[in-house]
Formats: sequence, C-alpha cells, structure tokens
Amino acid sequence: MTGDETTFTNQAGAVWWKRGTVYQVYPRSFQDSNGDGVGDLPGITRRLDYLAWLGVDAVWISPIYPSPMADFGYDVADYCGVDPLFGNLSDLDELIEQAHARRLKVILDFVPNHSSIDHPWFGESRASRENQRRDWYIWRDPAPGGGPPNNWLSNFGGPAWTFDETSGQYYYHAFLAEQPDLNWRNPALREAMHEVLRFWLDRGIDGFRVDVIWHLMKDEGFRDNPTNPDFHPEQPEINRFEQVFSADRPEVFDIIAGMRRVLDGYDDRVLIGEIYLPIERLVAYYGSDLSGVDLPFNFQLIQTPWQADAVGALVDEYEDALPPGGWPNWVLGNHDQPRIAARVGEAQARIAAILLLTLRGTPTVYYGDEIGLAHVDIPIERMRDPWGFNEPGHGRDPERTPMQWDDTDHAGFTDAEPWLPLSADKNTRHVEALRDESTSILTLYRRLLHLRRAHPALAVGSYSRLDVQGLEHVLAYDRAEAGETLRVVLNFSPSPIVFPLGRESGWIILLSTHSGRSDIAVSETLDIAGDEGVVLVRHPA
Repeated sequence: MTGDETTFTNQAGAVWWKRGTVYQVYPRSFQDSNGDGVGDLPGITRRLDYLAWLGVDAVWISPIYPSPMADFGYDVADYCGVDPLFGNLSDLDELIEQAHARRLKVILDFVPNHSSIDHPWFGESRASRENQRRDWYIWRDPAPGGGPPNNWLSNFGGPAWTFDETSGQYYYHAFLAEQPDLNWRNPALREAMHEVLRFWLDRGIDGFRVDVIWHLMKDEGFRDNPTNPDFHPEQPEINRFEQVFSADRPEVFDIIAGMRRVLDGYDDRVLIGEIYLPIERLVAYYGSDLSGVDLPFNFQLIQTPWQADAVGALVDEYEDALPPGGWPNWVLGNHDQPRIAARVGEAQARIAAILLLTLRGTPTVYYGDEIGLAHVDIPIERMRDPWGFNEPGHGRDPERTPMQWDDTDHAGFTDAEPWLPLSADKNTRHVEALRDESTSILTLYRRLLHLRRAHPALAVGSYSRLDVQGLEHVLAYDRAEAGETLRVVLNFSPSPIVFPLGRESGWIILLSTHSGRSDIAVSETLDIAGDEGVVLVRHPA
C-alpha cells in the first residue's frame, strides 16, 4: 500500500533528547528504601538497573524539593534542597552519578510558577508592602466595593485570590492558596530563578521539565477572563472561564528564552515545558527561531478520542503545525491524568504502546504503564490529593499509586503500608512476573524500546501516514531512514482485518502485540487480529 498523505523529514545525528526516550518517575511511588511507605531518592537509585534494562534513556523525576506537601512537592519551600522525605543532596548526587554510569540522563521537575506559602521569599513578601520582596509575588488591592480583584479561578477549584489581613491586599494563586504565584515581571525574581537552574546544572542535572510554563506571565492589567460558552457543570470549575488573561500571555516567551539562555551555557541539556494548550498555541512555545523550550510537552493523545481516524488526523495536524526544526514529542499519561490502560482498556493499551514508541519524536513513558497499571480504586479514607477534596471526582490519586515490583505483601515497593493503595491484581501485575513472560506488556515495551535503538528509522526517521481506504479502524504509517523502511499497522478495533501491503516485497514482521509473530516474511496482504499492532521492516534491495 502506498499513497502516503504527507512525509515529515528526519533529523539524523540528533542529540540524545531527540533520539531517546524519557521515563517519568513520581518519586513518592517508585521505590521506598527506608520503610516509611513513601518512595525516595535511594529507592530510585536502587532501580536504575531496571531502567537501563528496560531501555529508556532519561529519567524525569517529579519534585523532590523541601515542601510542606500541600500539593505533594509542587509547593516548594526551598528550590535548592531535597526534602528529608526523599533523602538529601548527597542522595541526589549519588543518583546522578549512578544514572550517568548507566548512560541514563537525569531531568528534574522545575516549579517556577509558584512557591510554597512557607518559602522564606513569601514570608518576606507578606511581611509588609514595603518589603524588598513584596513584588516577588502578585499582590492586588480588593475590587471596588470589596472582594477579589477579578474573576480568576484556581485550577483546583474556588477563587484564585486569598486575602491577607496584615497588608490588606489579596495574593494570587493559580492553584492552592498554599501555592502563591511568583511575579516573573520582577527582574530580581527572574535572576534568582536563573541561579536555581545553575545550581542544579552545576550538580550534573541534564535538563528540566518546567511545571505549568504557560502560566508564568499574567495580564498586566489583571482583566477578567471571559465566560466560556461551552462550560458544563460536570467539568472542573476552572473551565467556567476561558483563561485568556491568567495564562498563555505573549510576554511568557521572553521569560522562557531567558531560561533557555541559561541552559545553553551548558553542554547537551534539555528544556521541556508542561503546556496544556491547543496545537496552534502549543507549538508557539518552541519560540522565535527555536529560542523557547526544546520540547513543549504534547498531551494531545491524552485528550483525543481513541479512534484510528482521530489519532491519525491529530498526528497530521501536529506535524503540519511544527515550526521548521521543531522536534515533535508524544505523551500518553502522567501524574495528573488517568492512566492509558484505564482510558482505553488492557488490549488497546498495547496498541498505545506501539503508537507512542513508533511515532516520530521523543516519547515519554509514565512509570507503571509498562506493566499495564490501570485505574486503582482509592477508598475515601485513603485519598490524598487536595484537588479530589476540593472538587470530588477530579482527584489524581489513582494514577499515582506505587510501582509494583514483585509478589511480596507490598509488591516490593515498601516494607510498610504504602502511602497509596496497590492495584487489586498486584499479585500478578508486577515486574518480576512480567519481565520473563514473552507475551506480557512489559516485554512489549522493552522490545519496542530496543527496536528504537536498533533502527534509526524509529528514532529519527521520516514519518508518512498511509492511505487505508476501507479500513476505518486502522492507522498505518511508515518510518524511513537511510534506505530502511519500517511500517506500523495498528488495529483500533476488536475485529480482525486484512491489510494490503501492495506490490512491495521483502516485508518482515519485527514485532506484534500478539504472540508468535516475529521474524516472519509476508507479502501482498497481512492478516491482523482484533486489537493487534504490527511493526514490519523492509530493507533496501
């Protein structure tokens, strides 16, 4: 089958963050080393051999800074330290050293939009209106007649303004009241945050994932956000208004370019931005002449209907929108979103794995997805996420449950009661049981990751979507590099299909979601089972 719609070119010789795969670790949930039921840095170090075995190239660690944990580390009380819950700076230094010894890069979460209410900067800022750090945060007088300065809402529900009795002003917080937003219009604050970046880069950190980067700048006039005409009551309250003035402001690109200049002073580092925006706004964060983030996180697969035509159209739209030289990236899940297996089911989670690891661009794998973790029921007495308390039904605990390593009482994660429950099938869904099983989802992930390393076409090759007329539940595309072509065929339906390969000969099945289908030569047509994905290769004649 030929007749590809569009071909997107390769970038041979690409840097590590273009060729490699990122693996996200939520540190509270990866591995406990001291028996307190919470994961920590020595625990991550202990599992580096697993990550090397799996075949990923970088580990991104969610926040480990000192914090009162109102939002589990996303409320930072000291940007240049490690919370004792996770260990200490020496533990992090050891993790970096051991990761680099295994040729693994280390990416830290950077949380510059807001600090903790317990950060010394905020303590000074709220002390008086005359304090030198008053303008490091966002303070406003009450509205005429009293009340909050405008209609901005918190992303976690309720108003985004909290009144401070001492100074008679409101401070702004896009999230919890315990997370006051920093004022990035202040040059002294910007330089202080640049020094934070240098502190970690000097310790050997290979890059940063920047939390809610599109929130960093707010409208200078603090205008009301317009009403969202598409809002429905079952949605989070934040959706009542369109976030026109409270986020995604044009001035943010200068802020990001400043961060980028800091990283460019070091060799081979990467800047990643968390951005939940439509594609046309997302790609703006590459910046003018690629002066922005290297990878504006692309969450579109999380938000797109799980249908072959919708996913195919999404990939085309995204690829078309990329600026010249902009490198794509793909994400299936993270600590804020329901797991992929919970969204599409166990069978289609395998299709999702092939999709993630064979599309053009840098993939990010969320810990536990490789063992098929799905939704974990959280009894109300075990709930921990503050958003779940503020807006019931929107809590993120189910996607943050501990990694499952073996069949011991607490799945090898801890010797104590884990901070969140384990899955109901923990006795069979764990690394030890799945790593040697030829048909397991863990084996599928590992084989895909090693295929990416063995075949440059998957790592940096061109992408061409194929015309699959009459096969509405199939997405198929070619990846090509240096004369080698890999073809990916994904069946989004439980019904079997016959896929025409066309007149081209020499196709060999490299990998399938189903057992017993590898190293098999095929020609003209390919029988594909329901919920099956296949990767084929054709070498140059």
